[in-house]
Amino acid sequence: MHSSQFTVEPPSNDRVERDVPGLRSPASGADRAPLTYDVIIAGCGPTGAMLAAELRLHDVRVLVLEKETEPKSFVRIVGLHIRSLELMAMRGLLDRILEHGRQRPAGGFFAAINKPAPKGLDSAYAYLLGIPQPVIERLLEEHAIGLGAQVRRGCAVAGFEQDDEGVTVELADGEQLRSRYLIGCDGGRSTVRKLLGVGFPGEPSRTETLMGEMEVGVPQEEIAAKVAEIGATRQPFWLRPFGKGIYSVVVPAAGVGDRAEPPTLDEFKQQLRTIAGTDFGVHSPRWLSRFGDATRLAERYRVGRVLLAGDAAHIHPPTGGQGLNLGVQDAFNLGWKLAAQIRGWAPDTLLDTYQAERHPVAEDVLDNTRAQMELLSTEPGPRAVRRLLTELMDFDEVNRRLIEKITAIGIRYDFGAGPDLLGRRLRDIDVKQGHLYGLLHRGRGLLLDRTERLTVGGWSDRVDHLADPTAALEVPCVLLRPDGHVAWIGDDQQDLDDHLSRWFGKPAD
Repeated sequence: MHSSQFTVEPPSNDRVERDVPGLRSPASGADRAPLTYDVIIAGCGPTGAMLAAELRLHDVRVLVLEKETEPKSFVRIVGLHIRSLELMAMRGLLDRILEHGRQRPAGGFFAAINKPAPKGLDSAYAYLLGIPQPVIERLLEEHAIGLGAQVRRGCAVAGFEQDDEGVTVELADGEQLRSRYLIGCDGGRSTVRKLLGVGFPGEPSRTETLMGEMEVGVPQEEIAAKVAEIGATRQPFWLRPFGKGIYSVVVPAAGVGDRAEPPTLDEFKQQLRTIAGTDFGVHSPRWLSRFGDATRLAERYRVGRVLLAGDAAHIHPPTGGQGLNLGVQDAFNLGWKLAAQIRGWAPDTLLDTYQAERHPVAEDVLDNTRAQMELLSTEPGPRAVRRLLTELMDFDEVNRRLIEKITAIGIRYDFGAGPDLLGRRLRDIDVKQGHLYGLLHRGRGLLLDRTERLTVGGWSDRVDHLADPTAALEVPCVLLRPDGHVAWIGDDQQDLDDHLSRWFGKPAD
């Protein structure tokens, strides 16, 4: 039996949770507080807010704890790459976000080598969106709250203990809370990761760079000439116009300092004079920051009922602008899997696939940022390699590979043998309902069925079905996970049922 229309069913109210291995069991649970929440998230940055929203799509009780009492006030501009824009479109957020950002071409990302993006990138959103960091954080937090997440500011995690039923979280003021899971989205200096005892191997900062936005006091022509002169011999260094007399300024720092202490305008002036012989009359900064080239990756993303995501799991230099995007994409991968575990229908190994899929992605990002930092070196060897790579990027295949790497549209998860599309994300293709991503707003799986013969059967409480022979697809049918990755390709019902079980558990009775 098949349906010729897009069908949905409300989620089940079943909250039975499967046992999670590897947790210690206290002698008695009589003194434990009740499980007030399903998930507590430490940190309300983009990763934490996005994860909270993803969990709320599945009616998971979520509390987000943020140690800062107020949102960030400095107006740093961050960039949303192609894959993150696709994820925002999947949840119906993109139109609102576009109102607050500026689009620019998707090129010149890799080590700031100025090459245009190759033509025909496989996405309907093939551009970079520059957006103020406080704005994207506010929009994602509002999205999570609008879906029912609770956010408490001025609350820092001071300790926790986990057992066979949940996690007891202690706040800095002594208050104790209970939840089924705790997720550390609390940044590179993550308290959760440290208390969990997870190693964070990698390299400390060897160099440091100052970055900010400010006004200048000399003509643009003078700036351009000096930047071209310095840029031929030194990286990273630039002053780029940002509109209305504002420039983005990047200049090497004098040494490696405390990143918790923001730089001063005088420090910028001193370094500009040291490097360029002039401070360009910089004044009236909008924001100032410093970044190092520390590169670290958590050894594990999960220990029992405690997991890590975003900068708590990985840190790297901002070269290529991948950090925020990597964290948001972690949240998209983890959210539906953790919700499935809590709702009781997750296959036994589903939650383990979070680390299996995202840890290698982070390893690749760390490697490409290491490579980019080397290419920004002033040493003769790296500069020779940079010149060679600049030539090679004139070949479309090389340029395309690097852009797909930076923007995360080249990711392919290992789902086993199959066509190249298996494990990759599917672009926002045309379907008879309009656009594919418009069907994914609820965070459920989707069977896109061009044969009009298949059914999702007992999985209809967690997987939607669209029978559409006109879909702009070159294969008979695809099964999409809630994060938009292709979990199955084919036209056989039994084979489909096997893969529905693999990703979405046992069918409902």
